[in-house]
Amino acid sequence: MQVNNSTFVPSEQLNPNDTVSLEKTPITVAYGDGIGPEIMAATLRVLEAAGARIAAEEIQIGEKVYLAGHSSGIAPESWNSLRRTKVFLKAPITTPAGGGFKSLNVTIRKTLGLYANVRPCVSYAPFIATKHPKMDLVIVRENEEDLYAGIEHRQTDEVFQCLKLITRPGCEKIVRYAFEYARSHSRKKVTCMTKSNIMKMTDGLFLKVFDEIKQEYPELSSEHYIIDIGAARLATQPERFDVIVTPNLYGDILSDIAAEMTGSVGLAGSANIGEHVAMFEAIHGSAPDIAGKGIANPSGLLLAAVMMLVHIRQASVASKIHNAFLKTLEDGLFTAELHSSRSTGKALNTLQFADAVIERLGRLPTNFTPLHYANPASASATTQALYVRKALARKQMVGVDVFVHSADCSPEFLAGRLSTLATPELTLQMITNRGVKVWPQGFPETFCTDHWRCRFIAHTKEYIVTHQDIIALLSRITQGGVDVIKTENLCTFDGEQGFALGQGQ
Repeated sequence: MQVNNSTFVPSEQLNPNDTVSLEKTPITVAYGDGIGPEIMAATLRVLEAAGARIAAEEIQIGEKVYLAGHSSGIAPESWNSLRRTKVFLKAPITTPAGGGFKSLNVTIRKTLGLYANVRPCVSYAPFIATKHPKMDLVIVRENEEDLYAGIEHRQTDEVFQCLKLITRPGCEKIVRYAFEYARSHSRKKVTCMTKSNIMKMTDGLFLKVFDEIKQEYPELSSEHYIIDIGAARLATQPERFDVIVTPNLYGDILSDIAAEMTGSVGLAGSANIGEHVAMFEAIHGSAPDIAGKGIANPSGLLLAAVMMLVHIRQASVASKIHNAFLKTLEDGLFTAELHSSRSTGKALNTLQFADAVIERLGRLPTNFTPLHYANPASASATTQALYVRKALARKQMVGVDVFVHSADCSPEFLAGRLSTLATPELTLQMITNRGVKVWPQGFPETFCTDHWRCRFIAHTKEYIVTHQDIIALLSRITQGGVDVIKTENLCTFDGEQGFALGQGQ
């Protein structure tokens, strides 16, 4: 039985002969909330016993910091540690109930440019029950943008908005990372999952970049799935996947599902990789309901620490710990979460499980294939840029979408009102409600809210719209008593339309 050997450095080949410093590597450690302090203590206990050469400095994050008045969950001085050590081993935290508190994970990932979230999902059958004993895949999730940009607004009484931002740099970095990861880890296939059939511009860009970059890796198989059928296939046939690359939201959902399919999300660690800083964590939450009972499973954080050790070029220690972990599973030793009739003796508490791993340091598993990590090559060996900025396109404005708030009116009434307020340069072409065209020639069956998109287009194809034209239009509309929510300029880029049609247009 084989568990794949996974390390986490983009665009670099592995070189087991690289020299390794015997000096201690500074890392930043956060014990977190709930079960966080317990599983962190167990993890550091194993690392120390295995001879990990680390110098840990602790920072406070999470619930206490939130309640002390820091809405991000991290105090300003803690950033200094993260930027200095560039390596963060983080336990789960609790976000207080109620509004006003931002996700700490998202804040750290975006602030420090941790663009790649890497989650190996491996089954440990027959020692841990799973319906998918041959599962061995890695999900590479874009980590900084998509709906996780967190740009939300309430626009009317009835409508709220969340902006989905997909960028070419973000797509190129994560897709190239996935292919480099597959190449350097002897993986055979990279699968892209999007919803490009519906979101043709945002997810369409992600797929377009995937199709471009895959040409640079002819030795690797590649494929694309629409996310719904891709998720269905993952749930029933995970063995058909190897490396999956996907935008942020889909990757977040898929990776938790895949981890649970291996037997438990408590087994999964993750790496958050950037060009300058890396963060390592378990994928599960702080589980406050069992905090302080000493029964939490430290496996996810321990395996995240294994990833960290490879990242800081202590591959031999990482191998020693991971093999001891596998041997512990083979010997039927588990915490309460995974204890079953196949287990040996009673369920272990958190520190007892750590001690069981320590006892097996230096021993190799017999059912699982022993792991032998290699240190990543030095950064100077990287020749492939993650992203190359391209020449600017020729951008021309051809119209504007004006979003307005208007309750208790028909599309025909609104169209008549706006048509009288239009300017000679800009003509009302279409009105949509929740994306569906309701004027002209809308259907009475279409349900409408109080939020309308009103598209104005240049009066001739040859006319180039200016910002002054849009200002003049907005001036007439607002003076006419219409409540304008926002506008979106309609542009072409090198002649290619840079905006979507309305549904039904």
